[in-house]
Amino acid sequence: MRIAYVVDVHDRFDAVPPALDSIGPVDLLVVGGDITTFGTPDEAEQAIELWRPLAPRLLAVAGNMDSPAIDERLVALGVACDGRGVAIGDVGIVGVSAAPLSPLRTPHELPDEDLGRRAEAGLADVKECRVRVLCPHAPPHGTACDRLRSGEHVGSPALRALVEREQPDVVLCGHIHESRAVDRIGPTQVANPGPVSAGHYALVDVGDTVSVTLD
Repeated sequence: MRIAYVVDVHDRFDAVPPALDSIGPVDLLVVGGDITTFGTPDEAEQAIELWRPLAPRLLAVAGNMDSPAIDERLVALGVACDGRGVAIGDVGIVGVSAAPLSPLRTPHELPDEDLGRRAEAGLADVKECRVRVLCPHAPPHGTACDRLRSGEHVGSPALRALVEREQPDVVLCGHIHESRAVDRIGPTQVANPGPVSAGHYALVDVGDTVSVTLD
């Protein structure tokens, strides 16, 4: 199974098709949030409909620059995976929208413990899957994927604790644009590909083993 992951679109809806062209055929496209920048549900729907033909299956979460209303529209469109697990064969995909509370007061922020609960509920849905891929918009705390240019780690402690406990195979995240990296939390691979609005993406190949590569 081949999974394309893009995140931090920020209204550059036209950036996603070239990324998929570069990757080649995939089985699933996951969009990790910040579809818009203070955008509307109608704008998010426009993006989803543009991207549906790019893969046999599409799943998405909303980012902190989207809104709860966009989360609701993703549900209506049948592509939402926030707080739930979706099994595709023996691969389970779990999403978590929003980001932790911050001084920036962006449209879709939640208490950190809420992010952890949503991830935990989704992982429970796919506990029987051979491979589990967690896709929170915000990164777990304390890796190369959540570090500001200042060096400060600003990811989610609740997601970090959950990853340490549950050990999903892969965490795909975004939110911190400058932290384009692949790292590990124990056996779990953690990847932040950087914004697709700048041409970046990740590819997850699931076979006998699970590999994650960035463009």
